[in-house]
Amino acid sequence: MNDSKAAVTADMPHTVKMTEKQPILSVRNLKQYFKIPGGNVVKAVDDISFDIMPGETFGLVGESGSGKSTTGRAVIRLDEITAGSITFDGDDISGKLNCDVTGRLRSNMSMVFQDPMASLNPYRKIIDTIATGLDAHFPHMNKKEREQRVYAIMDRVGLSSSQANRYPSQFSGGQRQRVGLARALIMNPKLLIADEAISALDVSIQAQVVNLMKDIQDETGAAYLFIAHDLSMVRYISKRIAVMHLGHIVEAGLTDEVFSHPVHPYTRALISAIPRCNPSTERVRKPLVYDAEASGISYTEGTLHCVTETHTILATQRQYEEWTK
Repeated sequence: MNDSKAAVTADMPHTVKMTEKQPILSVRNLKQYFKIPGGNVVKAVDDISFDIMPGETFGLVGESGSGKSTTGRAVIRLDEITAGSITFDGDDISGKLNCDVTGRLRSNMSMVFQDPMASLNPYRKIIDTIATGLDAHFPHMNKKEREQRVYAIMDRVGLSSSQANRYPSQFSGGQRQRVGLARALIMNPKLLIADEAISALDVSIQAQVVNLMKDIQDETGAAYLFIAHDLSMVRYISKRIAVMHLGHIVEAGLTDEVFSHPVHPYTRALISAIPRCNPSTERVRKPLVYDAEASGISYTEGTLHCVTETHTILATQRQYEEWTK
């Protein structure tokens, strides 16, 4: 990354300018590299910055392989980061964590994974799966209180307490995702990371789960990092979005602003691929095609440019002038 990009990123992250509240999560110049056989390095996440404010939903979108899930795993510290800083609820969680910070992180940040079956232990009863956080942080909680806490959150996510002693294989895909959501919410986290949490579900079930998440957010005030490739769903749930491609955030801003006035060619191509409701026009409509290499676009040469106070893109000065004509 060049020095000018680093300076701009530090002063002007991919976020709306807000002075009333401090971010619940602040990511600066995050890099996540992986070594592969042959001595090569995959730059899965390459110098990204963003903030998430308390109680808001921040959408992270892009095609498969863009670095979205890797970002989520880095934020919750499932993977060691290569470089950059992550601050969560006032704690620097970038490096080695002490016991106190680890405890606060595991209590106040949770994750819902993409595959509801793969993320659940098939040999554990649902009551024990949902109570994982309680067992880790309150090992001396009595059995009655533990059951009451689990039953309450099961009821909140649309499951019956009578199902508590069943195993994951006895549930549908939508029900299993609700179990994962209950497990993530049992500790009443301040930040919930939803990593493609609805992509494996039927469309009708997707809407149910997303509406449920919105209702719970209204009640608890939790912030969401909503990772998905379905732009329509991201637009529905998110206040702000960041568009990722090849490990870089290429465009970010208020959701309505980005969708109504996309600037980066990649963002425009993604939005043009969203299916329309009119069959007659859909049959003849041709989505835009984006190829960064063929277009001569190098993300490492770009810097952040403000389209508006709340809308940024990654581009060189020449590209910015051309795209905003």
